[in-house]
Amino acid sequence: MPMDSLLAEFSRLHFPNAPATPAQISAFEARVGWKLDEELRAFYLHANGGTLFTPPPNTKYCFLSLDEIVRARVAIRGRDQDSAGPASHFTLVDMQDTNFVVVDVAKREAGHYPLLDAFHETYPDEVPRIASSFEEFLEKALRSGNRSFWLSSEPPEE
Repeated sequence: MPMDSLLAEFSRLHFPNAPATPAQISAFEARVGWKLDEELRAFYLHANGGTLFTPPPNTKYCFLSLDEIVRARVAIRGRDQDSAGPASHFTLVDMQDTNFVVVDVAKREAGHYPLLDAFHETYPDEVPRIASSFEEFLEKALRSGNRSFWLSSEPPEE
């Protein structure tokens, strides 16, 4: 499904934050030292974070605002050291209980960053890829029925 359709569905059926401004995106990119890919830029210009299925604070899919995105090793392990995880992993979605979906900015493929499952008990040793792009992740998340789609082979509840 095209990104613009996914964003329209997000706005219509879920809980988006107000859009980020181009100045906020520039400040974010200067802070973290990498550029948003086309899909992430479209998302943040549409909504500077937000949640799926339920409003905050008790939500599983909490898309972080630009100000909340940090290195995964800081969010999960509490320290910005190589022993705590790669410097290229950044939090993107808070799945609660210190579990995150992270973006790997060192592995840009076909113009997109892959998204990984960062389970706090196994990070950084096990970080499986769950989507090749943000668009793929968003589409699967929207169809998940509020489940971590990569952890269940069962169809979402209707």
